[in-house]
Amino acid sequence: MDPIKNQISAIDPLTIDPVAEPNGEEALHKILSGTTVFSDSRPIAAVTSLEQRRRRKAQIAGGLLLGAAAVTAGVLVAANFGSVNSAPAPAVTVTSQEATPTPSVSVTPTPTATPSATPTATPTVAAPVTAPPPVPTVPAVAPTPVSTTTQPPVPMATSQTFTFPDGHISFTYPVGWTVRLEQGPSAGATILDGTGAEVAFMSSGFYGDGTGGPVTRTVYDRAVVPGLTDKSGNPVEFGFAANQARYVPYGAPADSAPVLDPPSYFMDLRIASELQPGETGSGSNQILMPNGYMSARVIFDINKQPAFATPEAAKAWMGSAQYGQLKSMLMSVSYK
Repeated sequence: MDPIKNQISAIDPLTIDPVAEPNGEEALHKILSGTTVFSDSRPIAAVTSLEQRRRRKAQIAGGLLLGAAAVTAGVLVAANFGSVNSAPAPAVTVTSQEATPTPSVSVTPTPTATPSATPTATPTVAAPVTAPPPVPTVPAVAPTPVSTTTQPPVPMATSQTFTFPDGHISFTYPVGWTVRLEQGPSAGATILDGTGAEVAFMSSGFYGDGTGGPVTRTVYDRAVVPGLTDKSGNPVEFGFAANQARYVPYGAPADSAPVLDPPSYFMDLRIASELQPGETGSGSNQILMPNGYMSARVIFDINKQPAFATPEAAKAWMGSAQYGQLKSMLMSVSYK
């Protein structure tokens, strides 16, 4: 067997067979009651020597010391680990004072009964739970409410009205344009646009004159002027058209085909019978009213004949702002 193992077994009190100690009273009784024959023939192993007894007591004391040390160590370890509890510990929430304060429930102290030697319970007040002081917050500025109600646009003056001195003929024209009243036997007014260019002419209470002849007419635009009729009750119309005079060249045979002149463009007011398309008479823009003849026409550049190089150019001009302003002005003419 291993020597170290032998030494450990030698000091283990549980592995040493105890030797029965001699009974002192019995031995004394035998000595006093009879003759005893002492002999040294007893085996020496059966006699426990003083040295063996001392060693045995030392072994027992060492075992007890080891046991006490083991118990003490167990108690210390158990104290350090604490009691074993299967329930989880309650969670602790750490609240920072910089956080935004939230509504909290205040704790009201309630009396609790404490057992004592006397039958009366002594109430004890639990310490109130003090909530951290609320952090002042700056109230948010509410945005300015935006109205969703659509307000009607504020009407702006886009036109102004002119009335002739006799008080019969009146019309509207764009803001920024001007009217220059002419002097003479018949009242006339020249309309100028924002650049000062003469763009139209109107007259009231004028006398009638003029000549005419056969033409071929192309009508590009026409419309009845609301509420305006001549002295006989015939409706007055707005028109944009071109006349091409038809004539037989001088010296040509009588049965020669007529020749057409370049187109002459006009934009004015006239009675409906004077605005027929095709081969017709040149007609006139003079309208007989109760106070005399009136006329209203657009002034084209006299130095530019024809006013438009091609019929397509005339049609393109109809989509311009100037055309719309001139047409609106002529359509606004009224008589009272």
